[in-house]
Amino acid sequence: MHVTIVTVSVKPEKVEAFKEACRYNHENSILEPGNMRFDILQSADDPAKFVFYEAYKTQQDAAAHKATAHYLAWRDTVADWMAEPRQGVVYQGLYPIVNNSDA
Repeated sequence: MHVTIVTVSVKPEKVEAFKEACRYNHENSILEPGNMRFDILQSADDPAKFVFYEAYKTQQDAAAHKATAHYLAWRDTVADWMAEPRQGVVYQGLYPIVNNSDA
């Protein structure tokens, strides 16, 4: 499993618009064939801080996500709303075990 955890800091005046843009991206991302999870979390302590947990069956599935219309629209829409560049860290998912032959 290919997992990316992305942290995002949003300008305070853009939080609500960011959440709506993320909802659209989430709703479409979970329909992608290789997607296992696409969670978007908002900090309880700082409403302008977000974490994305993106899990795909393979690295190729994760790369395909970056070419989708919904991702590209999200990326372009929110670019100027971020207080600082988003940070993504890639992990190898260990559990649950994914049967990549289903990919």
